[in-house]
Amino acid sequence: MSSLQGSVDKRVLLILQDGRAIVGTLAGYDQKSNVVLSDSKERVYSLEEGVEEVPLGLYLVKGDMIILIGDIDEAKDEAVDLSTIRAEPIPPIRY
Repeated sequence: MSSLQGSVDKRVLLILQDGRAIVGTLAGYDQKSNVVLSDSKERVYSLEEGVEEVPLGLYLVKGDMIILIGDIDEAKDEAVDLSTIRAEPIPPIRY
């Protein structure tokens, strides 16, 4: 988890086991990989309409739910018009 130290106070994307995509500012993390995001939003993908962003605010994500954590290039992210993106939702992981 020490690799997350460089991402604190930066925008990150989390992909969770249930298929949700959450974007927010990494406020903190612990040794169990639990993550705290501030100013977070869930991005809901659909084939019929553009990406919807649902505000979540301060959000705690349990470490064992996280599949991927990635830094976001804010300039590129802001340049993308999410309303024009059509994508199939990520299916949940089944064990």
